Amino acid sequence: MSGFFLPTPSLRNLTCALVDGLIVLSCLLLALWLRFSTQTDPIAGYEGVYSKMAVILLVMLLCLYYNDLYADVAPRNRLDLVRRLASGFVTAGFFLVLLYYAFPYFTLGRGLFLIHFPLSLAVLIVWRGLYYQALRHDALVENVVILGTGQAAKEIALEMLQRKHEGYRILGFVGDDPSLVGQRLVNPSVIGTFEDLPQLIERNGVSTVVVALEDRRGKLPLADLLRCRLEKGVRVEEASSFYETLTGQIPVRSLRPSWLIFSRGFSKSRLLLNSKRVIDFFAALIGLIPSLPVMAVAAVLIWLDSGRPILYRQERVGEKGKPFVLNKLRTMKPDAEEGTGPVWAAANGDPRVTRVGRFLRNTRIDELPQLFNVLKGEMSFVGPRPERPAFVETLQDKIPYYNERHSVKPGVTGWAQVKFGYGSSVEEAEAKLRYELYYIKHMNPLLDLMILVDTAKVILFGRGAR
Repeated sequence: MSGFFLPTPSLRNLTCALVDGLIVLSCLLLALWLRFSTQTDPIAGYEGVYSKMAVILLVMLLCLYYNDLYADVAPRNRLDLVRRLASGFVTAGFFLVLLYYAFPYFTLGRGLFLIHFPLSLAVLIVWRGLYYQALRHDALVENVVILGTGQAAKEIALEMLQRKHEGYRILGFVGDDPSLVGQRLVNPSVIGTFEDLPQLIERNGVSTVVVALEDRRGKLPLADLLRCRLEKGVRVEEASSFYETLTGQIPVRSLRPSWLIFSRGFSKSRLLLNSKRVIDFFAALIGLIPSLPVMAVAAVLIWLDSGRPILYRQERVGEKGKPFVLNKLRTMKPDAEEGTGPVWAAANGDPRVTRVGRFLRNTRIDELPQLFNVLKGEMSFVGPRPERPAFVETLQDKIPYYNERHSVKPGVTGWAQVKFGYGSSVEEAEAKLRYELYYIKHMNPLLDLMILVDTAKVILFGRGAR
């Protein structure tokens, strides 16, 4: 079942979406009863009630999603929660009014509308507040100790400290050097040595031990870990696996080849690859119908703004390292790299980008010609973004496992694009690779759908464009 795995935060977000949906429907039924309480059966007496309820549910959940109610990072406080919910409801109200104007059949009576919206908002605020409060309750929080005091251990601790409501509480580090006991490495300190592990687990109610040793040869306390696992039921997690669950990334610096070999995932069955190709082909074919007039208008604007050429054709590295020519609408000046050669795109205000080009990049219209690359089978809709050969040569020498991203077809969008954005340095390319390896490990249609929905959100809010 690893092929249809979803990251743990997304499972929690899915739970929230299901409960939110039930609340919206329940409040709508209650509003119907309050509004038409004099009727014997308010639901039966309301024409097309089920289709109208479905439309309201869909619009409201989408608007809550686009206001970050199903984001990996929870609201900072109650005020932030109320702000997100209120913004979602205002947005939903706006789109429902437009929908009712265009399709009067789906119209919900104003009286029912005025009862349902405040009622749903109030119940959602209460439920979400209780939910986030419960996540911090001791009964639902896993106490974690990290076995190790090196860089990998510190990275995991920092991620745990930066993420709220993830259901984990870090108690401290356990190392092999007694002189480090009591020393603060990040925020928690070293609370004991390997010999102290059984007592620490017993005394502090530890439920998870994360093994993050840089060198395990002759150092790993196997007997104590085995005893804690079998007698106490303590979960023992390898550092890379725990980091992956926590962040939706795979760490590349501390990654062991054996983890890649024995870890579940990275399966690419013929059925998965063929179904992905069929979906890509027909989706690109359908997408070209509305895209062609948009590209035609964009081509005219490019020509008026900076002349020819209209298309920008650039060699990129594709699946299995094979080069291909990527098509984009030109957004830079015609001679942008004449004197410099290939350079990273600047994060803030690249001077090579034209006025029209900036708009095309922010709206991602410049990417539309890549639909032809998808049709030809050179690209997929979802996958690691293809990089230029000059950059690949540099990055594969500096970043471990960089070439593994070429084990699948590159994508128009990807997990790294929606979670991180574009990279403009070796460090940012490494950060993106963490997400790309995660995608390659868990590649499946459901994850692709999530990425496409997130991409639409990124485009609407203009995030990550360069």
